[in-house]
Amino acid sequence: MKDRRVLVTGGAGFIGSNLANTLALDNDVVALDNGYLGTPDNLDDGVEYVEADVLDEELPTDVDVVFHLAALSSRQMLEENPREGARVNIEGFVNVVEQAYADGCDTIVYASTSSAYGSRTEPSPEDMDLDAATGYDASMLGRERYAEYYNNFYDGLSLAGMRFFSVYQGYSGNEAHKGEYANTVSQFADKIAAGEPPVLWGDGSQTRDFTHVDDIVRGLETAADHDLAGVYNLGTGDPYSFNEMVELINDVLGTAVEPEYEPIPLNNYVHDTCADISRIREATGWEPRIPFEEGVHRVCEPYLVTQ
Repeated sequence: MKDRRVLVTGGAGFIGSNLANTLALDNDVVALDNGYLGTPDNLDDGVEYVEADVLDEELPTDVDVVFHLAALSSRQMLEENPREGARVNIEGFVNVVEQAYADGCDTIVYASTSSAYGSRTEPSPEDMDLDAATGYDASMLGRERYAEYYNNFYDGLSLAGMRFFSVYQGYSGNEAHKGEYANTVSQFADKIAAGEPPVLWGDGSQTRDFTHVDDIVRGLETAADHDLAGVYNLGTGDPYSFNEMVELINDVLGTAVEPEYEPIPLNNYVHDTCADISRIREATGWEPRIPFEEGVHRVCEPYLVTQ
């Protein structure tokens, strides 16, 4: 993308700010955020920051492309406040799309979720049957159904939903402000670097398709460049267990911190995730570039400097 005017909602958050900062190198970028999960400190000087809410009546949607990443983005958030979660994740989505369409924007890329696949060790394709096991799943699948409606019945409008798989960057990046909501890679690396044992649920054999945020940013930009419509996985197809992740962190840091294990406290806990990325690869050529071993080294590198 070049020389476009772009709106990133949730633009001061973890993924949103990485996207906004990258796009601002060649585009005019507005990052909209209400400050709940994001901070303007994440944004480079070349990004215009607008403090607003996706439920507001007048949004800066007079743009060429909208990346709609704003959401209450975890199971816990929706369990604590299900009504607010539904309003932000579904009504906020509809509000942004309607305003953007009215302003002449025809390309929208939005965040969905891979958690609705449930627990699977086999790669999960986009066309498999899904269950809304949590309120968060239900809200993001609600986005997808509205997007299906828009794609089918709004002339010239293309909406692409991106199902992210376990996105990480590390506390030295723009993930630090998320705290307890940060990816386990980042949380565990921070603890191990401080000599504290990370707490793993169960026996640590659960797996995640850990995907570096740089690959996610490329995937989002690629989806807009190709005017994709429908839903697409963004992952690696190469999952690692939590035990393997802790071992990799220790190897990079030169430490030997053993994890602690606790019983899994949740019903409907997703034990394993794995992306089937053939759809976006076939549509655009996108595929991940950062192997997990390299990603762990990037997460740990700032701690090595301070040792």
